[in-house]
Parts: sequence; structure tokens; C-alpha cells
Amino acid sequence: MIEIFCPNACVNSIFDINLRSLRARGIKGIIIDLDNTLVEWDNEELPEEVQEWVRNARKMGFRICIASNGLKDRVESFARQLKIPAISKAVKPSKRPFLEALRILRTSPAQTVVVGDQIFTDIWGGNRLELYTILISPMSDREAVTTRVVRKVENGVVSRLQKKGLIPEEVARGKRVKARRLRRLIKRAWSWASEDAKSDLMAGRR
Repeated sequence: MIEIFCPNACVNSIFDINLRSLRARGIKGIIIDLDNTLVEWDNEELPEEVQEWVRNARKMGFRICIASNGLKDRVESFARQLKIPAISKAVKPSKRPFLEALRILRTSPAQTVVVGDQIFTDIWGGNRLELYTILISPMSDREAVTTRVVRKVENGVVSRLQKKGLIPEEVARGKRVKARRLRRLIKRAWSWASEDAKSDLMAGRR
């Protein structure tokens, strides 16, 4: 069951993603998170290097769509600057925003990658539709209160994925959480998950 949370690849930031390798895999579309993936959480400035990365990816032929749980005004503001479509208030890991992004990008699941910094939103959501998923490290330690709570659960999951040999040791290093505390945190995160995500997980489906 824990494999549903396992990314296909782990990198430090979007700049470490090998776009040529993705293109060779047949990837044509990129569904990407916003906060702490493209910009720091609660920061209104879009780094120039991020803009350049997006421009370069588009020149290579990739279609890009932001899928964020953030509010509409903030998400659409950055989307306009990057000249790419966006889905706000996405309620990831629900399937709906990912299916909507596939429609916008006009790509199939096999042609699409999901990039984000959170296991329980980006990676879980992408894996539910069998998309290729890439987990990156968050750009900043500053996060919403709810994200900080869920992050503790993620750290425990990452540690267990590493023990199973599913992700590199360096990703899991320093992310260990005591089992009793992890169980409490999982119950709290579970109460926030969408009903369809819960149903898929209980059924053991992606």
C-alpha cells in the first residue's frame, strides 16, 4: 500500500530535472505544483531562473500546466507571468485536477509527468492516474500550518520508502518520525484527504 506514495524520481529542484531524458521517455506534458516548487510559499516574486526554466522547457516542446491547491488570484498571477495555464484550488490528491490538466495539455497519462514537493498531494495524486512523478525538495522551510503537519507524516513515509529500497537514502536522511507519533499524524492527515482518494487507497488502486 505504501508504494502509492513512492515517486518515480527524486531531485533537489526543478533545475535538476533532466528534460532531455523525459523527452526521450515520450513525456510531452508537465503538471507542476506552484508553492515551494516554482516559488517560495507566500512569496510574490517569481525568480528569473524559474522563468528561464519554463521558457526552456516550452522551447523543447513541453506543454506545462500549474496545478495548485492555492487560491485563484495567486495561482493565476504566476500563470500569467509564465504564460502557461493553471488550475487553482485543485484539492490534490483528488483525480479531478490531474484529469483537467491532462485535458488542457492534450496528453495521455503515459505522456505526462507530475512535479511537486509534497507526497500527499502531488505524488499521491499523480500515482493514482499512473503518471510519471518527480518529488523535489521544497524551496523554503516556510509553509502553511496544515502543510507543516502533513510534512511530518510525509517524512515518516519517506523513511519507510527508503527502508524498502524504493527511494535513495539521501532523500530519507533526517526524516525519521517515531512510529507512535507517525500513527497520530497519519490519522490527522487521513481526516483531510478526499473521499475518492481514501477509496482508492483502501482498494489498493493507483
